[in-house]
Amino acid sequence: MARAYRKVLTRASSLVYLEDQYLWSTEVIEPFAEALEREPGLRMIIVVPRHPDQDGWLAGPASLIGRSEALARLMRAGDGRVAIYDLENHRGTPVYVHAKVCVVDDVWASVGSDNVNLRSWTFDSELSCAVLDAQPDPRPPSGARRFARELRLTLAAEHLDRDPGDLDDLLDPESAYEAFAESAARLEAWHRDGCRGPRPPGRLRPHPRPGLDRVRRALAMPLYRIVVDPDGRPLRLRRSNEF
Repeated sequence: MARAYRKVLTRASSLVYLEDQYLWSTEVIEPFAEALEREPGLRMIIVVPRHPDQDGWLAGPASLIGRSEALARLMRAGDGRVAIYDLENHRGTPVYVHAKVCVVDDVWASVGSDNVNLRSWTFDSELSCAVLDAQPDPRPPSGARRFARELRLTLAAEHLDRDPGDLDDLLDPESAYEAFAESAARLEAWHRDGCRGPRPPGRLRPHPRPGLDRVRRALAMPLYRIVVDPDGRPLRLRRSNEF
């Protein structure tokens, strides 16, 4: 899985759509960041949970250390081309994102149990399926494959509260990126205004960057490295940062 991600990200050029439960580990996020630095037209849309699945004075910060560093690295690399969202239902209750989905350029798609972190890529047993559909999608922009594009559009329709027949503006990566941003901005503004008036369509909200004070970060770091996101690679591969 690590090699598959690293290979496909060397070819990414327009849009990486990612839903992930954790999105931890700067080592794992590096090929995503390198793709952003290499391709000035590449955009990333990322959907993660609003809150970690572990809470507590140390467990919570340990769960957020890796994400904080990963998001900071992506933001630096993307320079305004990376958008991170979380989800809520129509009552305003956060929806925990347990999905592990990645669509690259509407050509390559991966669905499975692996998260974007060291634990999944080197330590746990996981099962994923990467699909490179032989059937082209005839809609512009050209070059897309049917399965990958349909998967991305199906998820977009759900998150944006769109009718399945009203997705033409989401075909183009740039307009899809803007549609996500506009929908999330409207919903966030509605919350800031005290939820007055009709709730705007959509379930996405901008995901805040995790903030950790230095004391809790220092205390939680061993728990993060040993328990939350262990590196299961042998020492030789750790030194070379290979998988």
